[in-house]
Amino acid sequence: MISIILPAKNEAAALAGVLPRLRAAYPDADIVLVDDGSSDETRAVSLANGARVFSHPYSMGNGAAIKRGAREARGDTLVFMDADGQHEPETIARLLSKLDEGYDMVVGARAWSGQAGAARGFANAFYNWLATRMTGHKVMDLTSGLRAVRADKFREFLHLLPNGFSYPTTITMAFFRSAYAVAYEPVPVQKRIGKSHLRPIRDGIRFLLIIFKIATLYSPLKLFVPVSVVFFLLGLGHYTYTFFIAGRFTNMSALLFSASVIVFLIGLVSEQIAALIYSKTGRG
Repeated sequence: MISIILPAKNEAAALAGVLPRLRAAYPDADIVLVDDGSSDETRAVSLANGARVFSHPYSMGNGAAIKRGAREARGDTLVFMDADGQHEPETIARLLSKLDEGYDMVVGARAWSGQAGAARGFANAFYNWLATRMTGHKVMDLTSGLRAVRADKFREFLHLLPNGFSYPTTITMAFFRSAYAVAYEPVPVQKRIGKSHLRPIRDGIRFLLIIFKIATLYSPLKLFVPVSVVFFLLGLGHYTYTFFIAGRFTNMSALLFSASVIVFLIGLVSEQIAALIYSKTGRG
């Protein structure tokens, strides 16, 4: 059985079209709709179209809805998709087919034309590049809300998932760093129905913090070593300048060199702690 999980907040207009198509394409699927404190007819529309509905009494966030849906799902394969009409229900079959090739998670990757504006596209391209550097794996779409994943592996990381919009970022990087196989499948994306709940500046900063959080948890040296090198080069540059200008080694140069060593040692200790965590979970 597959469970198709849709987090929704005030998406009644889109769900009236999405849910009948989902049920027609996957008549035996367990369709789970998590109503995140909607004030419209989201719950009523979902029940009328045969979805199992779980409602939050107030808005807890997209990630909170995802976690609730994952806990309530009955299937051994979970499919997550947005409820705003962006994702074509028919593309789920392609993700499931890819999953059957032996992958643990398959992500629906959007093309540039599928991004919600140029600013969002450039931001996502930057997130993809940064996540690729942190994980050592090619990340084609870090923030996509369309993905198919094996339920048991997804639930391993529920405690890491934030309640806000950063769940795709966290789960993607966690899978890569835990040596679970991840694949990307290009998918078409339609213009969403209704108004987006995403706030670019606030949620963009949260995405960056999540990337650094996961990198620190799973691969600390990839974060701390570059910072240490920057401090060392700054110290070397400052020492070179003061040596030729004043012929002396200054306190600022000493401070920068010390910061370089301290940051590196913190990274080294963090790496050992991460290794101990892995050894206890059996994924080291």
